[in-house]
Amino acid sequence: MANTYKIAVLPGDGIGPDVIEQGIKTLNAISEKFGHKFEYNYGLIGGAAIDETGVPLPDETLELAKSSDAVFLGAVGDWKYDTLDPAIRPEKALLGIRKALGLFANLRPAVMYDELVSSSTLKEEFVKGVDIMIVRELTGDVYFGEPKGIEERNGQKVGFNNMIYQEYEVERIAKIAFEIAMKRNKKLCSVDKANVLDVSRLWREVVIRVSKDYPEVELSHMYVDNAAMQLIRNPKQFDVMVTGNIFGDILSDEASMLIGSLGMLASASLTDKGPAMYEPSHGSAPDLKGQDKVNPIATIMSVAMMLKYSFNLDKEADVVEKAVKEVLKSGYRTFDIMSEGQTLIGTSEMGNLIAKKIL
Repeated sequence: MANTYKIAVLPGDGIGPDVIEQGIKTLNAISEKFGHKFEYNYGLIGGAAIDETGVPLPDETLELAKSSDAVFLGAVGDWKYDTLDPAIRPEKALLGIRKALGLFANLRPAVMYDELVSSSTLKEEFVKGVDIMIVRELTGDVYFGEPKGIEERNGQKVGFNNMIYQEYEVERIAKIAFEIAMKRNKKLCSVDKANVLDVSRLWREVVIRVSKDYPEVELSHMYVDNAAMQLIRNPKQFDVMVTGNIFGDILSDEASMLIGSLGMLASASLTDKGPAMYEPSHGSAPDLKGQDKVNPIATIMSVAMMLKYSFNLDKEADVVEKAVKEVLKSGYRTFDIMSEGQTLIGTSEMGNLIAKKIL
């Protein structure tokens, strides 16, 4: 009897619905090929939710997410909401759903396909063969720390945020990073700013302590400014990287440029107590909404991560990844990864071609 997997689908704003549609095509192809059943239940989030309900993350959406086996998110945000109170802007929905679901571990693979080497702005010898997994802590750090705000002091406005980590938060993300390193090349680089920040000194102390349980993994440490430089200078020195929320946010976006485009960067946000969430790492790009131009591969590869991490369907995940590679090998490109001699196609056609390769 076929398993049924319940997926909360949250298209969101901008290009979110466009790329989510291609991810659904991928899941439908997997369903047809392997006999699995995927039940899609749609919810509102971000600006789309504000328009309908007045808030970026309705209670109904949270309940839908919590009752599902996985959450599939497009993107949130639009310039038209920039004048709203920051407390109710679309982006608040991202922080809110991560916190509510306990999504503390964000996995962002940066993999250079041989077919896309020419899409990178860096020289081929530096980027060919790059395969990095960035493990980013997602529910702590400066994005969530209290106190925070803007207030007046001595006649001047002062903005402040609190970069804070509790010991257990570092410990659990470190364990996930070490477990991933054990399944890869047993090499882990922890990124911090321990020469300046007290919170990073605690981070390093805890990571070193956790490393005692993983003697086979080679652990190194790097300050975040040096890590940013080394990602460009010599990216192939990295295999698994683990870091805090704000450093991981910046470094993972930088890593996307190694492989040519944010449109290639998938992500999984994991927890130890409920459904995980899968989304492309790019933003909502409202200026490209509905134009059938954007690259859906990050979203489709997020589907592959969903199959692997939430449903334990490793074979099916491999089929999706192989289909993406075959379409790229055939020379098809969206505008962001286009190079001379290739065939330019749109969002929908890329989704169609990948789904056909699966079948």
